[in-house]
Amino acid sequence: MRPDVVALAPALSLFVDVVTQADTDAALDDSYSRVTEALCTTTGMERALMVLYDDARRQVRAVGAHNVPLARLAGRQVGLEDAPVGRQALAEDRVVQAPGDLGGRVSPEFSDLVDGASLVVVPIVAAGRWLGIILADPGSDEPLDDARRDLLWLLGKTLALAITARAEQHQRARARQLEERIALARDLHDSVVQRLFGVSLALGSGQPFDAAMRERCTEEINAGLRELRTALQRPLGRPSRPTGTTLAEELARLQRSHPDLRMEVEGEVAEVPAEIEPLAQSVLAEALRNARKHADGARVVVRVRRGEQTLVLEIENDAAPESRTPTAGVGLRLAALEALGLGGVVEFGRQPSGTWLVRLVVQLEPGA
Repeated sequence: MRPDVVALAPALSLFVDVVTQADTDAALDDSYSRVTEALCTTTGMERALMVLYDDARRQVRAVGAHNVPLARLAGRQVGLEDAPVGRQALAEDRVVQAPGDLGGRVSPEFSDLVDGASLVVVPIVAAGRWLGIILADPGSDEPLDDARRDLLWLLGKTLALAITARAEQHQRARARQLEERIALARDLHDSVVQRLFGVSLALGSGQPFDAAMRERCTEEINAGLRELRTALQRPLGRPSRPTGTTLAEELARLQRSHPDLRMEVEGEVAEVPAEIEPLAQSVLAEALRNARKHADGARVVVRVRRGEQTLVLEIENDAAPESRTPTAGVGLRLAALEALGLGGVVEFGRQPSGTWLVRLVVQLEPGA
């Protein structure tokens, strides 16, 4: 067997294992750093930085590094506009090598890390979906030979497939979670609702109640309350992850960096309580994802209003034609369940005007 193939096998195995087996975000970030180290060891790169792309929010996050101060990018939310050479590598699905003089092809945040050295950009692309890039320093300005370039591309493709497999696994877990929540709703219907329905029929019968009937109604109501308390102890859904930013900042970033979204913020953005921020941003991301999927290029209007007792977030877009009626995916349905846990509700559907509206309404605590 060829020596380069022998050296490649352990790296491929590591790429798959560390991405699919990590069970927490912290473990996953550590795994990505191990991946960048393996890439450097296998391909002779001196250092590397991996960033992954969130297509819902259109931003990337530095997730792993080898011989690069990853902490300097911690918490910083960047977009593809920060690394145009990365956009080129993704669009063409090929390894791009930029000269030492980057000439504005990388933003100061990135160019400061590469110190003017030659930069190699490895695309992480699966089935045309842009997942991220790896920025690597080859240690010299010598052009990459075809074998080295092909090896880097293969490693990037393997990583893309592993990340996609993990995402599909996560999606299946979310689908199972949704099934559990549906089962909860069904249980409530079959128990609490039926008991209350029976009591309502008795109360509406107009017949006089004797002591036995009153006792029976009391027992049914108490039994329903016990079943309801038990059901409410079950989690309604996994809460959204903290974002490290605010809804107002995220809206401003999307408008500034992605005019192709055709997103308009109507009026001032009301202040969102910290405990609601993750949910609000999750609903925004899911609504934008659905708009891009079903009505790409449509105008999107966002409204954030706050009253004395409620916060309202609305995302409205010019929906697809009637023949292609958009539907809400698992993400919005899970967000709706999470909203219930916060005393809110998520509504979505086509409006009489033909637009598609997603609305989050959350009841605010006094003093929030």
